[in-house]
Amino acid sequence: MDEKYLTSGQFAKMAKVSVRTVRFYDKQNILKPSYVSETGSRYYTAEDLVKLQQILLYKYLGFSLDEIKELMVKAEDQNFMVDSMKLQQTLIRDKIDQMRLVQKAIDDTLALYEEGSEMNWDNMLRIIELTSMENSLNRQYQNASNVSARIRLHKLYSVNQQGWFSWLFDQMHLKSGMKILELGCGNGALWVENADRIPRGKGTKIILSDISGGMLQDASRAILGTKADTLKKVISFHEFDCNEIPYPENSFDVVIANHMLFYCEDPEKVAKEIRRVLKPGGCLYASTYGSRHMKEITELVKEFDERIELAATELYHVFGLENGAEILGEYFTQVEQSIYDDALVVDKAEPLLEYIMSCHGNQNQYIIDRYKEFKLFVEKKTGRKKGFTITKEAGLFTAK
Repeated sequence: MDEKYLTSGQFAKMAKVSVRTVRFYDKQNILKPSYVSETGSRYYTAEDLVKLQQILLYKYLGFSLDEIKELMVKAEDQNFMVDSMKLQQTLIRDKIDQMRLVQKAIDDTLALYEEGSEMNWDNMLRIIELTSMENSLNRQYQNASNVSARIRLHKLYSVNQQGWFSWLFDQMHLKSGMKILELGCGNGALWVENADRIPRGKGTKIILSDISGGMLQDASRAILGTKADTLKKVISFHEFDCNEIPYPENSFDVVIANHMLFYCEDPEKVAKEIRRVLKPGGCLYASTYGSRHMKEITELVKEFDERIELAATELYHVFGLENGAEILGEYFTQVEQSIYDDALVVDKAEPLLEYIMSCHGNQNQYIIDRYKEFKLFVEKKTGRKKGFTITKEAGLFTAK
């Protein structure tokens, strides 16, 4: 036997877990051995130790076995492992912050009780609320992981050398003194990618909003970490639902909705809200996709298993390049469309696999147990001499 292989017992001892734990993760198809002998003996490698670290950290962070299984199916890919550890690092920071808040709430409640005061039910409810945040942290982690996978595919393989966020920034002509609101800012990539171009002059006010407080935390770290000294005076973060924008009429010169209106149940209602908070002469920049966007990926997964649906709803039906002008035309007097000319030519399977597994559809149901087979299938597609070409059909509505 090659020296690089460890028996189940050696592997468990090195990882400081029981053999029973190692066998359990094997049985659950979460961590399979790298080699199984003809007699059924199981052997592991140093790479498997890294995977076990990931599993144990996910468990510590409160993920369920099913969630861990979904996450670990991609663990053979190096990019996933690096991203996973970076995102876990972020989640650990958030968990520490959360635990500090819980500790303070308990300390305050206990101090009042020891002073002889009546039980403060608001404090008790606050403790319950804080200790119930575990699931939201897990969802935040998974959302951030999915966003990272999608951005990476475009960064690595876009034909257009000017990236999407740089192009989008060019279209908006933002100036010092403007009051700007971005709805659904996500991880703040628009501002991170254009950090040196953000207006900083007197009177400039930029509010980045999202319905997810966790995403806002990520955005704040990423953006303010670039030029914190000057940007703190200009940029602030606000958590709210865009169906009810908590600002008075005529508040903003610019509202930005980058790839987010198609996630709204009622984009017309949101457009009306945006119109309300824009100043006279103000402008909405709303980007979206067309019906042909990434169509080759849909065709690819359907060829592997026709039951796979990468999205429950075709987002371009909700708000897309084909119907966006009509929707916005109800509330804006002038609507213009600009197209971002681009395509992807992918020559490696891993980033495409990451992208597919990050989608909001049912792909995990049909791929996880056949992941190695699916990976070989995708490798054949991307291994062609000219690579695997993917249509991109994205653009921007400028509504005044």
